[in-house]
Amino acid sequence: MDKYFEDKRILVTGGCSGIGRGVVLELWRLGATVTALSNQAENLYKLKSEYPSIETACVDLCDWDTTRSVVDSLGVFHGLVNCAGVGLMEPFLECKPSTFDKSILINTKAILNVSQVVAKKMIDNKLKGSIVSISSQASKAGFKDHVAYSASKGAVDAMTRVMALELGPHGIRVNTVNPTVVLTELGREVWADQKKAQEMMSKIPLGRFAEVQEVVSSIIFLLSDKAGMINGVQLPVDGGFLAA
Repeated sequence: MDKYFEDKRILVTGGCSGIGRGVVLELWRLGATVTALSNQAENLYKLKSEYPSIETACVDLCDWDTTRSVVDSLGVFHGLVNCAGVGLMEPFLECKPSTFDKSILINTKAILNVSQVVAKKMIDNKLKGSIVSISSQASKAGFKDHVAYSASKGAVDAMTRVMALELGPHGIRVNTVNPTVVLTELGREVWADQKKAQEMMSKIPLGRFAEVQEVVSSIIFLLSDKAGMINGVQLPVDGGFLAA
């Protein structure tokens, strides 16, 4: 796929850390004009310093109106990857309204907002495009302390099906990837406890967690024309967790 995305403009939210950064760098390697959007000004600066041709935009996705204005100002995109998200963990009986609201605001509502702006410009410019959002295996299975997170990701899956239905006639495909634990820098810290990690891995038939590049590759596939007939699906990248 060398230079596969040449002449394509793609926006990646949460694009300066974790899976988002991996997607940005892989798209850059494949020739795309990439814009990384994040609220982490320092990390965006570092990314821009290392890769001057990567475009960056700093905005707090919690701010609906400012986000719309910033995304609109960035121009027309052929693809969108919604990577920005938070993982706020509390037991069901102790889950605070603020935890639930923030999970929905960032993990779900921000996807609605950014996708509306990007998709509208695709339609206005008669571009066939692709939108990929990061969901989770937690949208499909229950995990302790994940009530707010699971609700937000389940909403992403449901929203994606509706988006696929309504945007499909315009040639815009919309899908999610639903990973298991991913060994980002943060993921390695969170799952450093071997007992905790082994308990989780024992439920994954492949017996390990996902590497960042494995999730990135799935996203790149769904963005590409090689997935031209895939629309409205939730693709597990979970080593078989959901099959067990």
